[in-house]
Amino acid sequence: MKQDMNFLPRDRLQGLLDLLAAQGYRCIGPQVKDAAIVYDDIASVEQMPRGIRQTQAPGSYRLHDSGDDYLFSWANGPQAIKPLVFASEEVLWQCDADDNKQLHFTETLPEAQKIAFIGARPCDIAALYIHDRHFLQQDYRDPCYLARRQNMVLIAVNCTQPADTCFCASTGDGPGASYGFDIALTEMAEGFLLECHTETGQAITRDMQLAKAGEHTIVQADELLKQAAVQQRKLPAGNLQAVLFNNLDHQRWHEVAARCLSCGNCTAVCPTCFCHSEIERPQLDGSGSQHLRQWDSCFTPGHSYIHGITIRSDTRLRYRQWLTHKLGSWHEQYGRSGCVGCGRCITWCPVGIDLTEEVSAICMESPT
Repeated sequence: MKQDMNFLPRDRLQGLLDLLAAQGYRCIGPQVKDAAIVYDDIASVEQMPRGIRQTQAPGSYRLHDSGDDYLFSWANGPQAIKPLVFASEEVLWQCDADDNKQLHFTETLPEAQKIAFIGARPCDIAALYIHDRHFLQQDYRDPCYLARRQNMVLIAVNCTQPADTCFCASTGDGPGASYGFDIALTEMAEGFLLECHTETGQAITRDMQLAKAGEHTIVQADELLKQAAVQQRKLPAGNLQAVLFNNLDHQRWHEVAARCLSCGNCTAVCPTCFCHSEIERPQLDGSGSQHLRQWDSCFTPGHSYIHGITIRSDTRLRYRQWLTHKLGSWHEQYGRSGCVGCGRCITWCPVGIDLTEEVSAICMESPT
C-alpha cells in the first residue's frame, strides 16, 4: 500500500496552479476547445473541463456535460504531451547571405521555458519516456527537444474513467502512473489523493501544508484504478515481434488495407510516433532560407521514397510497416513496444480501424 500520501481538497487545486505560476512555470492544462479536450495555457481551474465526460468508440469522439464537479473524468483527447516537446513544425537552422554573397548558417533553438504540464495521463508519460530514449539517450541529443524537455514538471492524473478505446493495462502503462511524474493526482468526490514522486514535486507542494491522506482514501483510490483496468480493451500480451514478423503475408493485411485510407490520422494523434521530414523554405529575394522539420507519417508515399522508387507503394505495405514497427521492431530499438495503449488511433481513425482487433486476429489465427 502506498504510504505518506496527502489529500488535496477540490477547492485548493487553484492554490497549486498559483504556486506553479509564482515559481515561474508556464502552466499547460486541459480545456475544451472545438468540441475536444486539448492542452493549452491555463491560469484558473475554471478553464478546466468541469463535469465533462467523453464517449469514445472506433471512429467516434463526443463530449457531454454530466453536471458534476469532476475535472478529470475523461480519458484523453486527440492531443498528448508530444506537441510540447516535439513540435509539429520548427526551424532547425537559418541560412543568410551577406552583401558579398557569402552564406552564414545559424542554429535556431526554441526559447527555454519552465513548463508545468497538468493532467498528464500515465500512458502519455510512458510515451514521453520513449521519446526521451529516442531524442536524448543516444550519442547525438536533439537540442530542440532538450530545450523544451529539461524544464518540464509533470503533474499526472491517474485514469479512473477510461474510454472504451483504452487498453493501457495491456501494455503496462496505466491506468495508474508508476514513474516519470513529479506529482500524481487521483480524483475523488471531495478532492484529490496527491503523491509526490520527486524532490521537485515535494518542493512545489511543501508550502501548501496538506493533511495526510487516510487509509480509507488510499484504499478507495486503489480500488478505482483496479476497476478502470478491468474495463479496458485488451492487446495480446508480451513481445509480439516474432509473431508479427512471421506473418508478413497474412491475409489480414489485405483486409485492413481495403478499409484504411492512408490518411495518417493514427500517427498524428499517436503520442509516440516521431517520423518527420525536412524541407527548405527559401526567401523569395534569394537572401536566405530556413531549414524546417515537420511531422511526417509512414502512411505517406514520400516516407519510403528512395532514388525514384516508393518502396511501400500501397496501403497494405504502409499499414504493415506501421504496426510491425510499433509493436515489433521497437523492442530492438527501445526495449519495449512503441504502443502505450492510449487508444487514440482507434478513436480518431475515420473508418474505425481497431488496432487491438487487427493484432489479435493476426496473433490468434497465426500457425506460429
